[in-house]
Amino acid sequence: MAISFDSAFAGHDKFLKFRSDRAAVLANNIANADTPNFKARDISFSSAMSRVQGDAMKMRSTNSKHFDLASSSIREDEDLSYRVASQPSLDGNTVDLQREQAEFAQNSLQFDTSFMFLDRKISSMKKALNGGL
Repeated sequence: MAISFDSAFAGHDKFLKFRSDRAAVLANNIANADTPNFKARDISFSSAMSRVQGDAMKMRSTNSKHFDLASSSIREDEDLSYRVASQPSLDGNTVDLQREQAEFAQNSLQFDTSFMFLDRKISSMKKALNGGL
């Protein structure tokens, strides 16, 4: 019987990718907190999730004469949105350093939690393959 990693990991591998991408965006915001006219960005979980669900429900090409579906796929840049500043600075920068640090810490905790679930899934799969040794 073949192991389906997609069902075994229950989406935690994709969640780790999302959290990793979001950490990079938040770190970029923090790094540019003093850059004039820098606009803070974030990745919306709901838009990323709807994109993934949309990819799963896309039509599949079974004939070479069908339209190219890859050209109509959503790019990751479209998941990024500009954050509305609660107090924009005079130089046009919209980064709220305290908010970015809080979002980064929360994202880090969610990454660690998902990593822990994934690690336990892999450990249980290893135990099953080794016969519980």
